[in-house]
Amino acid sequence: MPRFHVKNPAPIHGGMRGSVKALRAMLCAAVAGIALSGTAGAADSVDHASLGTGNVTVADRFTVAQPSGIARLPDGRIVLSLPTSAQDHEGPVLAVWTEGKLTPFPSRSAQSALISPLGMTVDANGQLWLLDEGVKAGSKAKAKPTLIHIDPKKNKIVQRFPFTAPAVLPDSHVNDVRIDLTHGSEGTAYVSDTSQTTHPALIIVNLTTGLMRRVLADTVSVSAVPGLVMQSDLKLGRYTTLNPIVAQGGVDGLALSADSSRLYWSPLSSRRLYSAPTTLLANFNTPEKTLEAAVRDEGEVGIMDGMATAPDGSLYLTDIERHAVIRRAPDGTLSLVAQDARLIAPDSIAQDGNSLLLTVGQWSRLPVFNGGQDKQEMPYILARIALPQVAAAPQN
Repeated sequence: MPRFHVKNPAPIHGGMRGSVKALRAMLCAAVAGIALSGTAGAADSVDHASLGTGNVTVADRFTVAQPSGIARLPDGRIVLSLPTSAQDHEGPVLAVWTEGKLTPFPSRSAQSALISPLGMTVDANGQLWLLDEGVKAGSKAKAKPTLIHIDPKKNKIVQRFPFTAPAVLPDSHVNDVRIDLTHGSEGTAYVSDTSQTTHPALIIVNLTTGLMRRVLADTVSVSAVPGLVMQSDLKLGRYTTLNPIVAQGGVDGLALSADSSRLYWSPLSSRRLYSAPTTLLANFNTPEKTLEAAVRDEGEVGIMDGMATAPDGSLYLTDIERHAVIRRAPDGTLSLVAQDARLIAPDSIAQDGNSLLLTVGQWSRLPVFNGGQDKQEMPYILARIALPQVAAAPQN
């Protein structure tokens, strides 16, 4: 073995102490490694939203028909609409709901005068108003959309307002309605025309004369956002008129402010909320350009279907992508009211005591969006959402 001679070798400082320090560092690293590897058996962290808010229960389940519209009458009865336009079904199309039971409303005999009830509202006088789409699934008959007034005290249909051209178009789809009793001797109705194609609008109905006016047609505030991507189940569907794979369209849900001074709306294929003064909307002499200029962009909210108004001016908004209901305060602040995976596509809202009742849709699972395959999963549900404190019922 060769030998190496080093002149003036440098002294080795630390000696044993350096070795101890090195050993200690190695032990610390080993212990740290053991501690880190010990987390493998613990639960992985997840997005807290996926756990839900814990205040959602199933109020009832349905297997024959999918509820859509909902309204709470002044006497406490809950009315559900069970439309037939997407899929026909046995049983009532409009019914009073009690747990486990649907009773035809306003009567069994009146069912023959209804075709496909959808959106509903109760006005400030406690009267029920609903939109009948006027067409059943599979029918080749021309749709006959109608605004219907029902007196809950008499359990009777008392007025019908058929929609005619030019207020509606061949591709119209009347969807939601709100009644404003502060304009006109008998009031004014505001109706959303989501459109089956690309011609959405608001329809104004003078309830005194029966005259109708189509406004804001095809403008930005009522229209789908071109190219918008929306999630439904595990699908990401881009807005398209050629081959849609998720439910889509123009102006959908409506709400009146607590004092009826503003109408709020949002297109289904959009994430923005809009509003306009009812003084201008209800006046048939208001120029179209004036109406367009008066529309206010209220900001982003989410992909929304139905909404309801609380007396304090806040809005309850459904949120399809988050499977949620959110609250928009009068200052525009948003907060989460409820989130639950069972809220597949939250539809319409009504307050019942210290809770919200919510219909839940499965519209994007229909065959029309899935290459002819029916991907709905029974049962349909009616959800109840517990609220943190007692509040007066919103105008739905």
